[in-house]
Amino acid sequence: MGISDGIRREATELWGDGKGPLLVTIASAWGILLGTRMVYPVLLPYLRSSFDLSLTVGGLLVTVLWLGSALGQLPGGVVADRYSERNVMIAGTVVVAGALVLVATAPTPLVLFAATALVGLGQSLYPIARITILSKIYPGRIGSALGVTMATGDLGQTVLPPIGGALAAAVAWQLGLGFIVPLLLLAAGALWVVLPEPASISSESASDASASGSFSFENARSIVADLRAADLPFVAFILFLYILIWQSFTGLYPTYLVEIKGLSSTLAGLLFSGFFAVGVLVKPLAGAAYDRIGIRKSLLIVLSGPVAGLAALPFVDGFWPLAGLTALVSTMLGSGAITQSFLSDAIPDEIQGTGLGVVRTTSATLGAAGPVLFGAIADRGYFDEGYVLLAAVLFVVILLTLRLPEPDEA
Repeated sequence: MGISDGIRREATELWGDGKGPLLVTIASAWGILLGTRMVYPVLLPYLRSSFDLSLTVGGLLVTVLWLGSALGQLPGGVVADRYSERNVMIAGTVVVAGALVLVATAPTPLVLFAATALVGLGQSLYPIARITILSKIYPGRIGSALGVTMATGDLGQTVLPPIGGALAAAVAWQLGLGFIVPLLLLAAGALWVVLPEPASISSESASDASASGSFSFENARSIVADLRAADLPFVAFILFLYILIWQSFTGLYPTYLVEIKGLSSTLAGLLFSGFFAVGVLVKPLAGAAYDRIGIRKSLLIVLSGPVAGLAALPFVDGFWPLAGLTALVSTMLGSGAITQSFLSDAIPDEIQGTGLGVVRTTSATLGAAGPVLFGAIADRGYFDEGYVLLAAVLFVVILLTLRLPEPDEA
């Protein structure tokens, strides 16, 4: 079977039996939410100027956003286990829309930080519910379905940041965020219309979900015991290191391109969106690779190139050479589709939302320290050296992947 036949068959499986509209709606809302988050790094120079923020404090603002995005994932997972993924995703989308209005009208840095934290908390309600509902819609094809959804997220991160940057440059930074609000409200409406009603779940299954999702001490011990199996703590540690690298890189990359490499804000925004544009292609391929060859080999494939790209970044100048390195580094975006698919497969169905919430909240909360630490390094004159350090950490991640089991060993 040729590559084109394989892609056609995969697309048919994902779209068939009425599943296509569900996947498109879930993925589109996710794309808008991730695009919202990635507008922040593009607007960071404007926010630093308007609120007189240093690189360290600017990095802290991004850290607050990532931290909010992490902290709500555990309660979001618990709620998704007990109630409706549909309602959780709609609530998260609406909260982000309201929080953006607060950010755009913030009169002081304190309000800016508080509203940014609310943006992150709203976003944190969506990802676990997204994974658990996809695992129910696509049993046996979670890697491909999640890869497509994450690729749509990268499409949002490709399209929305340059639009936000252009609006900020032409009018005001507030409009660079404000234009997303109607898109989020439209996405919430689509989720309400397209996804199944919560009442479609039988009362017996709802009761079972409530019982399994009740967060008693005994259930907590059981969840921890389940998560210790199947290499989950080890994979969670790899996920933490990946998040630390990814958030450090993306949080200040546009600022680095402007202040160190001398690019205009427009060109920096184009390179930043290009980073995620490559992810649109990489993530579905990475998810499909996980389904076929397992976690170890697929992770090695997507993480090897970024080590060289990050290490070479301080020594390269000019738009096109930097564009090539940015594309090389962006293959690491496939890591998320691989690790999250593995976690979804490994965690028992009855605690899937809660288990994913525990792993992702822990990993993402610790990884959220990346931007502020990276900003502190940059403030001390070591912006270039910071990227070499990221390359070294990513090399450690590659070494750790060698300890992961092959598919027939898992």
